[in-house]
Amino acid sequence: MQIGRFTESAGVEENRMRPDEAGLDVFASLLEGCGRGPSPWAAVDEIGYLECSSNRCRSAVEALLERRRVLAVVRRQDLPFLHGLRQREDVYLVDLDAPPEVGCVVMASGLGRRYGGDKLLAELDGKPLLQWVLEATEGVFARRLVVTRSQGAAELCKALDVDVELHSLPERSGAIHLGLSHAALPGGCAFFSGDQPLVRPGSAGALALAAQLDGAAIWRLAWGGTAGAPVLFPPWSYEALRRLLPGESGRTVAAAHQDRVRLLPAEAEEECFDVDTPDDLCRLQTLLRGKRKGV
Repeated sequence: MQIGRFTESAGVEENRMRPDEAGLDVFASLLEGCGRGPSPWAAVDEIGYLECSSNRCRSAVEALLERRRVLAVVRRQDLPFLHGLRQREDVYLVDLDAPPEVGCVVMASGLGRRYGGDKLLAELDGKPLLQWVLEATEGVFARRLVVTRSQGAAELCKALDVDVELHSLPERSGAIHLGLSHAALPGGCAFFSGDQPLVRPGSAGALALAAQLDGAAIWRLAWGGTAGAPVLFPPWSYEALRRLLPGESGRTVAAAHQDRVRLLPAEAEEECFDVDTPDDLCRLQTLLRGKRKGV
């Protein structure tokens, strides 16, 4: 299906794409069909100049927005129709050219007493636990830092070109303070746990984008309505995090501001699992094997 044709003869200042009315009619028919289908969702790859040129396409897009939940890519062009779509009150707009400035701290300072050793380097499906978390958060945040007391974990981070702070602070609150000093950004700061290996990249990305949806909320990954980790803290909470006392953690701040906590549903229950003991690791390994076999 072709909805436009390039015109060589058009002036340099003109848009050289010319609408193909027959193709646009087919495209409009497909949009209208999405509005009649059984799915509550519809996805439109791109809405731009050519679609704006067709009255039928514009009407089909507007009707689709009324009938379905729509995931669409909309060009930044300053055209009345596109501007109207971006200004709708029922639209959540993610600006892909200007993502929120959100930082990330990977907390990897546990001593592994219950595990019986450095669990961060324990392998799950052939990769250290910490590496799973690093891969899930790769490329998502404007700034990322691992805070750890493990020399081995620090060496792994350096090998993977990930910023790391090796410290000897005795309390979790101290590690939080250290992370904030390097990774707190105007859009918020997310805290991930280095022993929570099955957090998915999609959930990490959704957490970062949640700061754009409601930048004043404390966002927590959750399963079945139960809040867990990771957690994204907004800038207003930084001072409270810096005042944490020995024995306190980010949960202290979240508990003191329950009215500002919002839950982000995880894609799968295992995302919220952490590894405290060798049995926990075995359980996750069995889970991954079962998924590969389709069990």
